[in-house]
Amino acid sequence: MEYPVDISSTTHETDVLVLGAGASGCGAALAAGGRGVRVLLADKGKLESCGSLGGGNDHFMAVLNTGAPGDDAETAIRFYCTPMTGYTPAQVTQWLETMPKMIAMLKGLDIEFLHNPDGSFYRTTGFGQPGSWWTHINNGKYIKRRLGGLIRSRGVDVLEYFQCTRLLVREGRVIGAAGFNVLDGGFHVIRARAVVLALGRLAGRVTVNSSLNAFNSAFSPFITGSQIALGYEAGAEIITLDTEQEATLIPKGWGCPGMNGITSSGARAVNALGERYMARYHPMMEVGPRCLLVQGTAREQAEGNGPPFMLDLTHIDRDILHHLQHDSMPGDKETWNDYCEQAGIDFSARPMEVELSEIYVNGVMYLKDNFETRAVRGLFGGSMFHDFSGSICSGHIAGGHAAAFCAGQEAPAADEAGLAEELEAEKARVFRPLHVRDGIRQEKFEAAIRQVMNYYMGYVRSGRSMETALAKLALVESKTGEVMAANLHELMRAHESFHLLRTCILTTMASLERRETRFVCRRSDYPEADPSYDDRLLVVCRRDGAPCCEWRRAG
Repeated sequence: MEYPVDISSTTHETDVLVLGAGASGCGAALAAGGRGVRVLLADKGKLESCGSLGGGNDHFMAVLNTGAPGDDAETAIRFYCTPMTGYTPAQVTQWLETMPKMIAMLKGLDIEFLHNPDGSFYRTTGFGQPGSWWTHINNGKYIKRRLGGLIRSRGVDVLEYFQCTRLLVREGRVIGAAGFNVLDGGFHVIRARAVVLALGRLAGRVTVNSSLNAFNSAFSPFITGSQIALGYEAGAEIITLDTEQEATLIPKGWGCPGMNGITSSGARAVNALGERYMARYHPMMEVGPRCLLVQGTAREQAEGNGPPFMLDLTHIDRDILHHLQHDSMPGDKETWNDYCEQAGIDFSARPMEVELSEIYVNGVMYLKDNFETRAVRGLFGGSMFHDFSGSICSGHIAGGHAAAFCAGQEAPAADEAGLAEELEAEKARVFRPLHVRDGIRQEKFEAAIRQVMNYYMGYVRSGRSMETALAKLALVESKTGEVMAANLHELMRAHESFHLLRTCILTTMASLERRETRFVCRRSDYPEADPSYDDRLLVVCRRDGAPCCEWRRAG
């Protein structure tokens, strides 16, 4: 089937365009839709199932000011507002204020939170946090479809199966977006007064776990860095690429989320020598920062103390174990019980074998206190905080600010002739892989990216390995015009790969700049933490059409 470049276009007009219909996009659509402006929510999937939340969720982080140790706003602000996160106290304060609103909304959708006998939330500590902030959810697999129903009932316009390939910017202000329908190939142009970018914080398909299957992953494999690549290409500054590459422990050979619930409930990590090894890496052991749980396990493996690695839960209260195995984990991934049956997993009977997961890239746009990007007017960041709570809350905050922005701004003007020329060029670029013959299959192109990242940007790396990675990624990039797609599904995958490549290049550049070991991965040439980085933030931006890295002082 041929797809001519002059395929007809569909134009949409709206006030607030929300790109991405996962948790953060849903939060943004609900907030903006309640402000009396037109809202268009667009995603390459279906509203009721797309995004990481589409597979379910078993936790919601919330600081509730109960008087318990660490359960207060001041502690949370101090914990999150460090130079390396790029967060401001005003941003985190808004997150904290939104948490109880989102819990109330979820309860209104009959999402079941686990409670103690006295009626309080059952909460646990994880990720090195100074308070027990993690509320547990029983029926998390229903969250996304119920959110979708709520959004549709609010009159939000929904554009499904739309893959965004470019943000449209004029004179430093975003004026909309362009892309194509992944099912019928139609080209769409969306004119908007403000745009919320909510395409997911964790970019996957960067490396693989022991299954060697990039789609067998802990988090959604359909998030491949569009949040980073689209923002960067539009002129936004990107931060945290050097500090927040993430990973976790997963059941052996099977990617799934939900492991925070297991570790925060008291699971003990044991190496092949039978040692509970995490005391060597952090005093909070398994509930310390996730990056140290991962780095510690990677070091144990490099030193020959594993595999296998086990998580032992057999000492935990039986009621909690039942909740974890039969309520919590299936709430994050529906096929959990099938995996348990096939692997013979019973939390109460024996330890579960685990392994290091694939590595994720976790960059965000550099924002002002109102969640608008510092470099592009009218462009707001929706996927800015961590996990389900962070996603839906940051989306809700960004959506509210985007609606307020529209109220005080005229509709953006554009040079229509120039815009038409840009859109014709974009249309040609978007559909080019369908016309390439005897080129590179999309899956081979993407596999080359992953091979470079696996080998040179893994859990142990050096300046030399990252320089080599950049050279090889540049070679892959030079082949972009040779990528071919046999159908629209492969075309969608091709554009995911292009965003993945841009994200991996920027991440490798940023990682090369940080000459220390502090987070998930270890630099063999700089094996210790360097305190001179404590008050500096690395910003990745575009200068004269090329990426560059700039260190900036906190504040």
